[in-house]
Amino acid sequence: MLKTLLIGFGYWGPNIAKNLKASSNFELTAICDISETNLARARGIYGDEVNYFTDWRKALETDRLEVCAVALRNKPQQEVSTAVLKHGLHLFIEKPMATNMEDALNLKELAANHKRLIHVDHLLIYNPFIRRIKHLIDCGELGDLIYFESNRANLGPHIKKDMNAMWDLAVHDIAVLDYFSGGKKPLTVNCVGQSKFGNEEVITYLTLKFDTFAAMIKSNWFSPVKERTMIVSGDKKMVIFDEAKESEKLAIYDKGIDLTDTSYQTYGHLEAKMRMGDVLLPNISPEDALLNGLNHFSECIKTNRHSDSDEEAAIRILDILLKANEGLSIK
Repeated sequence: MLKTLLIGFGYWGPNIAKNLKASSNFELTAICDISETNLARARGIYGDEVNYFTDWRKALETDRLEVCAVALRNKPQQEVSTAVLKHGLHLFIEKPMATNMEDALNLKELAANHKRLIHVDHLLIYNPFIRRIKHLIDCGELGDLIYFESNRANLGPHIKKDMNAMWDLAVHDIAVLDYFSGGKKPLTVNCVGQSKFGNEEVITYLTLKFDTFAAMIKSNWFSPVKERTMIVSGDKKMVIFDEAKESEKLAIYDKGIDLTDTSYQTYGHLEAKMRMGDVLLPNISPEDALLNGLNHFSECIKTNRHSDSDEEAAIRILDILLKANEGLSIK
C-alpha cells in the first residue's frame, strides 16, 4: 500500500480522505490542515489511525511517504505542490493544476526531473458512463465525431469571487472533451459571458472548433434548475448523458442522416433523409469516480506510466481556459 499524506481537509479534502481509506492501494498516513477545526473533524473520523499536522512542511517529513494529495486553493496549492515534488513524492493535485501556464510548466518540469508522476483530479473522466462513451468513440460505433455539447447549470450554491463559472464548471467538460478526442487541440477558442454579482461571470458560453468537429460548453451559476447534460454526436450514432438523472443516465440513439447520390438534386427533394433507429439505455453500475481515479493513479505508480489525467492533459485543458479567458476580458 502506498503511504499517503493529504494536505487540505476543507471542502474536497474529506472526500479524498474517505476514498483513500476505501482503496486497498493506499494507506492514509497523515492529514494536514492549517485549521484546528478541520483537523478536529478529521480526528473524529479517523482517530489515532492517522497523524495530524497544521504545518505542511513538518507533515512532509513523515517517514516512508510515497504519495501526497493536495486539496488547497490555487495559490498555496502551487507552493505546496512544488515542495511535494522536490521532496520526491508522487503528486495527486486538485484541478485546475494551475491558473497560469508558467506554474503548470514548472510542475511538469519538476515531475520529470524527480521522476515522479502527477495525477490531476479531473474525476469525471473516471466516471463509468463517460468511460462507456469513450469506448463507443474508440471502437467506431458513433462514427466520426461531429459535435460535442454540454450544459452545466445550477443556482449557486456559491458565487465565487476568485473565479468565474467557466473555471468552476466548464473545466469538467473540457477535460472530458480532451479525453474523448485523444488530446486534440482546438483550432479556435471563443468565449462570451455575463457578470452580475461581482466581477466574475456567472454564465459563460465557450465554443471550440477542431479540425473535424465543433464543441459548445455552457456554464451557468444563475439557473432556476440544475442541469448536467452532455450530447456527443457522431455521423453514425448519438449519445446523451444526463448526470442529474436518478436512472437511465445514458441513452444511445441509433439516429442520423442518410445521403444518397440523388440527395438535394431535384426540386422537392431538398431535405436529407433522417434515419430513426432504436434507443439503447445500457445498464451501467454506479461507481465512485474519485475512487476510480485514485486506483488508476496507484496502478500508474506501480507500472511507471502516465495517468489519463496527467500534467500533459492538464496543460492542454489549462491552455483552453486561458485562451477563453482572453475573450471574457473584453467587457
